Amino acid sequence: MKTFGTEGPVSPERNYVVSRTAELTDFIDRIKQGKYLVIFAPRQTGKTTFFQFALDMLVAENPTYFPIELNFEAYEGVDPGDFYANFTEDIREQVVYNFQKRGNTPPEAFMEFLNTTEIADHLSMLRFFQHLSNLLGNQKFVVVIDEFDGIPKTAVRGFLHSLRRIYLTRSVPQCPHSVGIVGIKSIAQLDYDRSVSPFNIHDEFAVSNFTLEQVRELLGQYTDEVGQAFAPEVIESLHKQTAGQPFLVNRFAQILTTELDIPKTDTITMAHFSNAHTRLLREQNRNIQHLLTNIRRDPRFETILMQIASYDEGVAFNLDNEIISELVTYGVIAEDTDGMCRVVNPIYQFRIMRAFKQPVNGLEREYLPEDTRAGFRDYLTPDGHIHMQALLDNFKDFIARAGFRILQIPDTPHEYVGQYLLFAYLDQFVRLVGGNMYLEVQTGRGRMDLLILHNTRKYVVETKIWEGDLLYEAGKKQLAKYLSIENANEGYYVVFDHRKNPEPQVETQTLQDLTIRSYVIPVVQERPSTPVG
Repeated sequence: MKTFGTEGPVSPERNYVVSRTAELTDFIDRIKQGKYLVIFAPRQTGKTTFFQFALDMLVAENPTYFPIELNFEAYEGVDPGDFYANFTEDIREQVVYNFQKRGNTPPEAFMEFLNTTEIADHLSMLRFFQHLSNLLGNQKFVVVIDEFDGIPKTAVRGFLHSLRRIYLTRSVPQCPHSVGIVGIKSIAQLDYDRSVSPFNIHDEFAVSNFTLEQVRELLGQYTDEVGQAFAPEVIESLHKQTAGQPFLVNRFAQILTTELDIPKTDTITMAHFSNAHTRLLREQNRNIQHLLTNIRRDPRFETILMQIASYDEGVAFNLDNEIISELVTYGVIAEDTDGMCRVVNPIYQFRIMRAFKQPVNGLEREYLPEDTRAGFRDYLTPDGHIHMQALLDNFKDFIARAGFRILQIPDTPHEYVGQYLLFAYLDQFVRLVGGNMYLEVQTGRGRMDLLILHNTRKYVVETKIWEGDLLYEAGKKQLAKYLSIENANEGYYVVFDHRKNPEPQVETQTLQDLTIRSYVIPVVQERPSTPVG
C-alpha cells in the first residue's frame, strides 16, 4: 500500500502524489525554449519532487534532452577551488549515470574528456561547457541545481556571470541548453554585495501550494486504493487549515489514515479531523521546527507578525524590506490579493502565537476568582457544554484584577499582551475540559478567529485590537458573516483597548438573527506612579 510522504522527495511507486500536470507542462515548455530558470520556495514545498518529475517527463517526451541533477547543499563555506573541483566530479558522475540510465555506454572520447578535464574556476567552466557541447552532438544538455543556496559566497557571482554569458552568447547549440536553479532564496538575496544581479536574464518559476482540487486528487488516490472515504467537509477544512502547504497536507493525511486507528470501513469525519488537527497543532515535526527556528531568528519578526495579525491596517507587502523579505523566504508570510502581508496558513499562525506566548506568565493562579468552586469546570453547564459568556466575563474580570502586573510578563510586547493572555487562558481551559482549539481562516486582516470544539458544539471567539468606533462596529459584521459560514448561532468578540483613557464595554446584540456578545477590555499601559508621602 502506498503512503503519504513527508520524508524528502516522494515517489509515485511508494507514495500518493499530486500530478501537477499544468505546472509540469509549463516548466518543461520553458526548458525546451532554452530558458534559464530560478525555482525558489520555502523548504518542504515539493521543489525537488517537482523538478525530478519534470526531468523524467522531458526525457520520456524527447530523448534528445540530456538532463543532469546536481546538489550544492554540502558546499556552503568551502573554498572556491574545492567547490569547482567537486563540481567537476559531480558533473562527471551525473553524466555517466545518465548514460547508464538510458542503457548506453559513454563514447570513449567522451569519457576521456570527462576524466581529464578539470573546472578550476568560472572561466574554465565556460570552456568546459563549450567542449561538452561538441561531444554531445544533437543532444541538449540541461542542468538543474538543487539547494543552490549552498554555493560558497565567494563563488556565486563568477558562477552566475558565466551562466549569463552562455545565455547571452546564444551559440548554437547553447550549452547548457537550459539551467534550473533551485533554492529557498531568490537570486537577489544571493547577490551578496547588493550590486546589479549578474543573473538578470533568468525566468522565475514558482512551485505553488496545492489547490483544493489537488488535495482532493491526493486524498482520492488513497480512497481508490483502500476504499476509505473522506467526508467532503474534511477535505475542505484540511485545505483551509494548511492552505495547501504540501508537507502539512501530507502530514495531516498521515495522522488521519495511519495514526488515529480509524477502521478502514468508516468514513473519515470532522470529529476525526478535529483530533488529527489538535495532534498536528501540538506535535513537533520538521516543518514546524523550521518555522519556529526561523521566526526566532530576529526579535523584530514578532512585532511584524503580530501587527499583521492584530491590526486592520495590516502591513504592506514590500520585498525591499529586509524583515518582510526574510519572512517570505522562510515561508511564513505571503502577499494577499490586496497587496498586504498575510501569515500563510492558520496552522502556522497558531504555532506562532504559541511560540511567542510565555510558557508561564505568572498570573495563572489569578485566572479564577476567589469564590471558585471547581476551577475551570465552573464554566461548564450541567449538561457538559461550555458556558462561554461566563468564561469570557471572568477573563474580563481577570484582566482588571491583574492590572499593571500584565506589564511584568517577561519578553512580551505590551501592545499584544491582551491577545497573548486570552490565547493562554482559553488554551488552558480547553485542554482541561478535553476540547480542541485552533485558528480558523482569516477573512480579513487584524483579526484572529479562535474556534473551540467541545462536546459536539462549536464556539467562535474573535479577537482584535481597538482601532476606532467604525472598525469596532465593522468587526461585528465580519463576525456575523463568519458565523453564518460556520453555521454557528452565536459568537464572541473581544477587543483590547490600549488607549490612555479606554472605555470598557460589554454588550450583547442580535445581527442577522445571530447573537454576538462583545467585550472592549482596557489594557493597562503603564504602572501607576507611587505617591510620595
